[in-house]
Amino acid sequence: MKVVILCGGQGTRLREETEYRPKPLVEVGGRPILWHILKSYAYYGFNDFVLCLGYRGNMIKEYFLSYEAMNNDFTVCLGNRNQVIYENAHEEQDYRVTLADTGQDTMTGARVKRVEHYLDGDTFMVTYGDGISNIDLQALLAFHRAHGRLATVTTVRPVSRFGILDLDNDGKVQSFAEKPQIDGWASAGFFVFERKVLDYLNTSPDCILERDPLERLAADNQLVAYQHNGFFYAMDTFREYLYLNELWNSGKAPWAAWRTNDQ
Repeated sequence: MKVVILCGGQGTRLREETEYRPKPLVEVGGRPILWHILKSYAYYGFNDFVLCLGYRGNMIKEYFLSYEAMNNDFTVCLGNRNQVIYENAHEEQDYRVTLADTGQDTMTGARVKRVEHYLDGDTFMVTYGDGISNIDLQALLAFHRAHGRLATVTTVRPVSRFGILDLDNDGKVQSFAEKPQIDGWASAGFFVFERKVLDYLNTSPDCILERDPLERLAADNQLVAYQHNGFFYAMDTFREYLYLNELWNSGKAPWAAWRTNDQ
């Protein structure tokens, strides 16, 4: 099953890190966040990826072109026997990664539509190149298949950016909660789509997946929410970048189900 990852945004709210590289290459624990996303999907058996590139997409291409050399010991034979011999095997065996240039300023819906020719099955997954979660992706797929609609979106309980106060009529604070979860559900991405979802998209650069396409799917009773009560975090700001690195470095990264002592 194909996993489409949206890697084309400019990451303007994380300018400290994205001025010179695309957000999917911003590192968590010394590895690009994109690497963490691929590892999460592969842990659940999904290792066939299509990356929708845009802003500084050539850097992502270079990352994968040099992946074998940068993640293995190797021996170089010079001269007439010019050859590179890799001496060991990294953990990311049998990953298939298609890197597709979908335009510098293209919106999310158009990026997915522009890689349609790489999607060879009836069902495919879509996620963002900056969000990580401990979601059980096999359970997500089973949920999608059980309800029989065209589209599934993973939802999470959002956390308030601010402390919430409960006041009485005189302004006295009755209770205080620092950044609590708030009512309602927010999209975390981690979509599962049937191929007919592509009919709701177009290649116009201003086609935004989260606007008209998902709105029409909902109106057509074809969009179902998978409610995830576990960990989810999107790396949108420098503060979030620091927090994810803190989790990884402390050995408390909830998304890293694959992690072993030597990673």
